[in-house]
Amino acid sequence: MNLVMIFDLILVDEGHHNTAASWRQVFDRFPEARVINYSATPTRSDGQLMEGHVIYSFPVIRAIESGYVKRLTAKMLSPAELTYIDKSSGAERVIGLEEVIRLGREDAEFRRGIVMKDSTLSSIVDCSIAELRRLRSESGEQRLKIIASALNIDHCIQITEAFRARGLRADYVHSLEGQEANNRILDKLKNHQIDVIVQARMLGEGFDHQYLAVAMVGSIYANLSPFVQFVGRVMRVVEQNAPDNPVNRGSVVFHAGANVAQRWSDFRTFSEADQNYFSELLPEAENINFDTKGVATKEVGSTMPLQPVDIVSETGVMAEEMEPIGKEAAALIQQLAETGISPERVASELRRIRPTRQDRRQARRSALNDRIQKETGGLLARCNISPGGKSLDRSYQKTNFQWVLAELNHRINSSASQQQDNRQNFTLDELDRAHQAIDDVVRELEGELKGG
Repeated sequence: MNLVMIFDLILVDEGHHNTAASWRQVFDRFPEARVINYSATPTRSDGQLMEGHVIYSFPVIRAIESGYVKRLTAKMLSPAELTYIDKSSGAERVIGLEEVIRLGREDAEFRRGIVMKDSTLSSIVDCSIAELRRLRSESGEQRLKIIASALNIDHCIQITEAFRARGLRADYVHSLEGQEANNRILDKLKNHQIDVIVQARMLGEGFDHQYLAVAMVGSIYANLSPFVQFVGRVMRVVEQNAPDNPVNRGSVVFHAGANVAQRWSDFRTFSEADQNYFSELLPEAENINFDTKGVATKEVGSTMPLQPVDIVSETGVMAEEMEPIGKEAAALIQQLAETGISPERVASELRRIRPTRQDRRQARRSALNDRIQKETGGLLARCNISPGGKSLDRSYQKTNFQWVLAELNHRINSSASQQQDNRQNFTLDELDRAHQAIDDVVRELEGELKGG
């Protein structure tokens, strides 16, 4: 039988991959067949352009108007001024918005600092939480969630800690965590047991969870395709064919200094309608009028000017420093109860506005556990030691992974506190010292294992 004649037509989903060698083998095997490619983006993550001629384009704005995908709002953050360390001189520099935008466009290290340093990352996290609460309130759908992008596994842990410290249920997936661990987190997402999912290039093409509503951009995008794939995670509608339903709204949050706004220029290969849509959603940062709180808002398809949104910031007030409840506060609580607002909701809102010291301590401790787990795997790999073997434990009871994990935990705990080895009772200061001790303790143990 002549296999060449079996197929007259080949349909390719995610057609921007049609330049890959694996697809070339298929096309070469059936040279007479016609090929139709379908794709939301014309380029691959490596910048290669999809092969072929455009015969039909369904613009994003029409998909929104038809209720096939969510209507998006872009939230762009920028400070009135920003202080950073100039590497060339080692001195502090205070810069305004124009310089923030310029450095974000020209300096890769500056861009990474924007999404990785707590002072700026906190603003992005806080705005993302504010957006989630707004969308939940307007739609009445409490299952809406945040998806955040990160640079690497350490950044995943950092962002997850930031959300947990603010009282949200957050977790992360990463290729280094292994399929079983990632599946447990994705099951929690599916079962609405978390509010935030953090990932580094994990949940891309084909991933579908319609309750993702806020995309927090915490990573750097060199070109358009991976950015659009990420934003696409929050574009799945909850209610089909209902373009005016508030539940079919999404929001993208990013910092002007991360150079995300320039991604619009990569849409030149799209149809004119798509270019208009994304250039409207992601305008040049220089053309944006930020409000006094450093936020600009633009909704696609709207002729209204940019509308400001408040940033919910962490005040740093610890629980023990809060004023006791007096008569005035008791009267307010009674008024809230009479309007039907539950005590649980009041407590949740207070934790959002003023995260308790316990919230911060739990998030810091959880992040420490995650980091030590990651360092254990990396140390064993660098030393060429099998994680499942038992060569390190003289009693042959623990696996090498369990032995190294226990050893790192003990040494890090000892470095952080001379009084106790029980991390459950560590203060915030002790947890900070434990985080700072990780690199030195890992290097010390690695040297011993390689030397032994």
